[in-house]
Amino acid sequence: MAGSWLLKKDDIVMVTAGRERGKKGKILALYPEEERVTIEKLNLYKRHMKPSGQNKQGGIVEKEGKIHYSSVLLVCDKCGKGVRVKSKKLDDGSRVRVCMKCGEAMDKI
Repeated sequence: MAGSWLLKKDDIVMVTAGRERGKKGKILALYPEEERVTIEKLNLYKRHMKPSGQNKQGGIVEKEGKIHYSSVLLVCDKCGKGVRVKSKKLDDGSRVRVCMKCGEAMDKI
């Protein structure tokens, strides 16, 4: 993986490519070694599950699939849509994510 990601778990992101283009959702999991993320209720696929100890009923289960991290943009609270972000170092030494469109600070990294 080249560089560091400016995405975190529980961030609201917008998908920019594929059949889920334009939809927004919350990041459930990050997979840096695969360069992919899982987004809540997006990129769903179905699996046929046998009955087991945890899943007594069995049947068809829908799960969220992974999406490449380059296909998602962080949603800015002020702009209201997906934007690119950059990392900025503050005077006190802490780092913060900044919207490249409006310049609004998102939150600390």
